[in-house]
Amino acid sequence: MIKFNDIPVIKNINIFFLFLCLLPFGVRAELLPDSGKFAIDTLKAERKIKVFSGQLAHIQDSVKLKPFKPDPMKSVWMGAIIPGYGQILNKKYWKLPIVYGGFLGCIYAITWNNGKYTTYKNAYQDILEYQSNPYYQADVNKNPNIATFIQIVPGGGGFESINKFYGGITTFSNTLKSKQDVFRRSQDLSIILTIGMYALTLVDAYVDAQLYDFDISPNLSMHLQPTLLDNSFGVKNTLGMQCCINLK
Repeated sequence: MIKFNDIPVIKNINIFFLFLCLLPFGVRAELLPDSGKFAIDTLKAERKIKVFSGQLAHIQDSVKLKPFKPDPMKSVWMGAIIPGYGQILNKKYWKLPIVYGGFLGCIYAITWNNGKYTTYKNAYQDILEYQSNPYYQADVNKNPNIATFIQIVPGGGGFESINKFYGGITTFSNTLKSKQDVFRRSQDLSIILTIGMYALTLVDAYVDAQLYDFDISPNLSMHLQPTLLDNSFGVKNTLGMQCCINLK
């Protein structure tokens, strides 16, 4: 049984608990043969603490928030693969409705003009067949509903509407040819606008990335001060005003 006045036992117990507390830090305890006491080697523990502190400082430096600066070439390439993705990389999310709205409008224009162009092209080819092929002309005269150019007549009046409003088959044929050319040009223009819209998104992504951190604050200053103007050809210097504009 350990008594409270048993001093050597109490000291050994304290040293044992101290050893357990310093064990996670890699402290080594040695028994000195001469004195019979424990000597704590703290050199190894200090080194480990320094290494741990350096690693912790490195982690803190790595997680520090750096100023955001988009990569211009990455924005262009990603925007070329996925339209609008360049604006996302530049964090210009408010431009996405404009980009995708523009593309949807261009696609709708291409689809609508292509549909009209196809309809008038088929009608024009059909009326040419009617004018050149007497067998087909006989079939259409018997049943006008089989002819495409009859179906396209407004109001469904057939030959009566063609003769009344267009002045006959020949005039109506010219009208169909003109409509076909108009919608073909409109279709081509819609395709060109779509390509231009695509190129514009890439240019916008590149310029936005380049000028992301450009200072456009309105802090401008202008100073007027008198100065001597240095003239050439032996003419004396003259007094003038010098204007200095500072851009911040």
